[in-house]
Amino acid sequence: MIRPLRTRTAAGVTALCAAALITAGVASPALAEDPMTVSVKRLSLDTAQKIAQATIDACREKGIQIGVTVVDRDGVVQVQLRDTIAAPITVPISYKKAYTAVNFNANTSAMAERADTAVGRQDFLVMSAGGVTVTTGGSLVGGVGVSGAPAGETDEECAQAGVDAVQDDLEMAF
Repeated sequence: MIRPLRTRTAAGVTALCAAALITAGVASPALAEDPMTVSVKRLSLDTAQKIAQATIDACREKGIQIGVTVVDRDGVVQVQLRDTIAAPITVPISYKKAYTAVNFNANTSAMAERADTAVGRQDFLVMSAGGVTVTTGGSLVGGVGVSGAPAGETDEECAQAGVDAVQDDLEMAF
């Protein structure tokens, strides 16, 4: 059976266009608010190496041999260094400090009060001074952990010196 072609009137076409625009207008804000992907900034390997070496150098100036770990924003190791006579235990402790800093997005010295809580007693966290965040443009891009100095505050000073060595370049790159 052959059906006759339907003709659309100008009013009918206008009504269809209006309905399509209303539907698109209602759906668009929801799509704009909920992107399907996100962009993530990360430290390059070269930058992570510069931070680690500057950290070692800062502690050497104080006559201290340390272990340092630089992690990405997820807490995954990018660089680990242990100075010549730093104790082997400095490596895992420096990692835990860096990991803790990025997971809480805070320097570990700010978490000392939480160290004796259920969260603070987790085997993979260290909530004592020596872990610092690396941020640029208000975004977390990594963390640095140091172990080996006689005091956690000195560990943190060295870690911060490592971050400071690249901070201006990070800000310019962002």
